[in-house]
Amino acid sequence: MEVATCTTTMLKPVNTTPHPLAGEKVPLTVFDRAAFDTFVPTVLVYPAPAPPSNRALKEGLLRAVAAHPHFAGRLAVDDQGRPFLYLNNEGFLVMEATVPEGDMAAAVLLAGGVAANDHYSKLYPPVPKEKIGAAVLQVKLNRYKCGGLVIGIITHHRVSDGQSFSSFLAKWAMHVRADHNDGDFAAPPPFLDRAATAVPRSPPMPVFDHRSVEFNAGDGHGSRSYAVIPTEKIKNLTVSFTAEFVEELKRKARVGGGGAARCSTFQCLLAHVWKKVTAARDLSPGDFTQVKVAVNCTRRADPPVPADFLGNMVLWAFPRLPVGELLTSSYGRVVTAIRDAVARVDAEYIQSFVDFGAVADASGEDLAAAAATAGTVLCPDLEVDSWLGFQFHQTDFGTGPPCAFLAPDIPVDGLMVFVPSGTARGGVDLFMGLLEGHVEEFHKICYVLD
Repeated sequence: MEVATCTTTMLKPVNTTPHPLAGEKVPLTVFDRAAFDTFVPTVLVYPAPAPPSNRALKEGLLRAVAAHPHFAGRLAVDDQGRPFLYLNNEGFLVMEATVPEGDMAAAVLLAGGVAANDHYSKLYPPVPKEKIGAAVLQVKLNRYKCGGLVIGIITHHRVSDGQSFSSFLAKWAMHVRADHNDGDFAAPPPFLDRAATAVPRSPPMPVFDHRSVEFNAGDGHGSRSYAVIPTEKIKNLTVSFTAEFVEELKRKARVGGGGAARCSTFQCLLAHVWKKVTAARDLSPGDFTQVKVAVNCTRRADPPVPADFLGNMVLWAFPRLPVGELLTSSYGRVVTAIRDAVARVDAEYIQSFVDFGAVADASGEDLAAAAATAGTVLCPDLEVDSWLGFQFHQTDFGTGPPCAFLAPDIPVDGLMVFVPSGTARGGVDLFMGLLEGHVEEFHKICYVLD
């Protein structure tokens, strides 16, 4: 994607009164250490008329970061090799680019459409090779001659999970709108006490096997091992499901054998895609298949964590079924299997996880997050993140919410992300990495209802 001009600036919030956490060295919680040690890209697309000027966007971002000092800090390592967040106000990076007319990829983006297998890495700042000492928040403002704007962002996952980061983006938008309307806006302060989210019992009493699930197993799926292949053999797909399709899925999940009385959009779509990907893979009926499902723990913890928390509070559930049973079961039965697995990530499990972290710290154990590396083939399994509950739709800088959200390239077979559709009201877009040999069959059946 050709870029005519591009400037780069490091911005630092200036507070009349220093933030109470200024200069703090904040230890990573066990939830932070379970998160991927990587930068996560997010791309928000705004058609013409674009949001206010870059100056207004930067001023609003400075205000938002002033209340969230972690985003102006740095990841660091202490003398014992333990990572922490240093709230040193070194700032966040902003790139400003002007994109010339005639860019067809830009036209697709600004029309709200998403083309499968397109690579948009130039829309966000390049991911730093060295994480320690790098700006943990980096933003690129791509202005198009047609009047549109694409905002590409990378943020380090150990600073925040998707839910809390989307809340931060909504605060940024509030500041920009208030400044544009000459309003006197004071955003409610976020909940920044990370230590309060991970208080162990005395003494700590972990009762579940967290070492082989959240840590150190190497793949995040217990003792299962997976092949690693060249990433070019894994194709990125985008599938759009309309609101009508989702409603029909919900209806099917509620009726028939094993009907689920309640069925969320995420649950019914995951049941459907799990079936279709498994069918496309042509697995043996006796094989087992499972899905690694990200679970937001803020409201599941005891006591619950405030909704405006900045940090990580995600664990994982693992619904698991024989292939033959999955393919022949009703949607209701599959939804029930998903819901039952998620329900097991309850307050008791969360407390056990926190206690495990305390025991590991006391023994000096170096916990390594389990994460699939680029080129991993998860077959016969899947892994899923849902962005359906994130507040991206509230990232309205004054001209309306973004018309599209774009997930990053997914270099892992079986890894998928559900996001709100940018083109169909009430619809859902699925971004997924899939082994090239399974793509054609999946496309043939992905809209076929059982």
